[in-house]
Amino acid sequence: MTYTIRQENIDVFGPDSILRRLVGEARWGLAVTRATLLEAAHPQIGAALMENSTFLTHPWRRLRNTATSSRRLLDPDPRVRDREAARLNRLHSRMSGVDAQGRPYDATDPAARAWVVATLFESTVTMCRLSGDTLDAEAMRRLYAEHRTFLALIDGTSDHLPATLPEFWPYYDDIVEHHLENNEAVGVILYRLFANVPAPPVLRPYPVVWAAGRAVASPLATAITIASLPEAFSRRVALPDLPGARTLMQAAYLSTALATRHLPESWTRVDFFMGLLDPSHKGAGPWETVRRRAGKAAALARLLTPAPTPAAAGEDDQVTRSADRFFAEVLDQTGDGYLRWPDLAAMAREIATRLDLGEQEEDRLFQAYAAWWRELQSALDSDSDGRVTRDEYAAAAARLPSTGLVKIADVLFDVTDVDDDEKIDSEEYLNLFRTAFHRDLTGNDDSYSRSAFVRQFVSFMTGQQHSNAYISLLSSG
Repeated sequence: MTYTIRQENIDVFGPDSILRRLVGEARWGLAVTRATLLEAAHPQIGAALMENSTFLTHPWRRLRNTATSSRRLLDPDPRVRDREAARLNRLHSRMSGVDAQGRPYDATDPAARAWVVATLFESTVTMCRLSGDTLDAEAMRRLYAEHRTFLALIDGTSDHLPATLPEFWPYYDDIVEHHLENNEAVGVILYRLFANVPAPPVLRPYPVVWAAGRAVASPLATAITIASLPEAFSRRVALPDLPGARTLMQAAYLSTALATRHLPESWTRVDFFMGLLDPSHKGAGPWETVRRRAGKAAALARLLTPAPTPAAAGEDDQVTRSADRFFAEVLDQTGDGYLRWPDLAAMAREIATRLDLGEQEEDRLFQAYAAWWRELQSALDSDSDGRVTRDEYAAAAARLPSTGLVKIADVLFDVTDVDDDEKIDSEEYLNLFRTAFHRDLTGNDDSYSRSAFVRQFVSFMTGQQHSNAYISLLSSG
């Protein structure tokens, strides 16, 4: 297959866009995986990933969100692109700090952002080459121009990427040779992510099947990824040269290319692949999909299983056991064994992403989570180290405050109240709970004021109702 383009002036992300075409193909996941590893080796990006990202604990969710965001950023409608770019910039502006070596990191750093786009371009070119697809000189130039436009869209400028394709390759080689490092994020992706990736939704009822398949697929995925990396990078971070890995890698890339060419196009698209992983997203109309995502986002707010009043002794033991499990499955979003602000921020980001919140609603949501975090710190963080242990949370679960939850519920009420009449009518309410939580409710003709919705919502969030289905939603990988 040879990618060529016409010479007339066209919309950079229009029908002739090579990037848009490739991003929609499921095989682009190979390029994204490879690029993510190269990104992680950058000191700033690696630190931001380890401190803020949920890619280790919720990789399927991260994959779905990445696909959704990429689709928005490459949408033919400039308004959709600009809205998504603004949303990403707001989320990334909240990710900054200091790494374990005392070096500052900032997710909005222009040079680091340029490296992210550089790895995507080089990995896309590598994917085409290893797949037997040919990018002629003009197509490669155009693809590079599209990536620079992509960078300008999210960063406001493309100045941190070389202006021309011939200038790009020395820039890329210099970063690989002199700036990347074998950090914790690289090791986590190669040796923990593949080995411990949780089952996708469709296979969660079959843990034995998933464990057996993962035991075989994990070392293969690691070998394929390592073999596809630049030799200079592999030397720099001391990656092993696995026997037969290059042959395996070439076979994997060629197989995906053959599938793309010969299978029905609908079978090789990202949407089809995501539908296989999570059948609950298949067959829903656009409005139902929005409602489903809204409901799942609301479920994420259940980052707390507190009860408003102390429970009896036997009930308290049960709450403690439930909270201990809830902490591990839901609250510890980053997987480091503690509850910290980045965990709650990750939940807020997830809600904002699924609901595609505007700036004002997003700010309200983050402020509500920040208020709840301050409550948790005041109640549990006795040594003021900025984190809560699993035992501390479980022991106090029955007595935790819930004022922050009320604020979160207020935001969710406003999202659910689509006609802004300060009342959730039966249709809005049932759409939120039945299509999202798969929960049948009585009183189908009822409507709910803000106070009634908040009371009922907080009652659920404080653990007075327990549901394995809700926990499954909250802990989805």
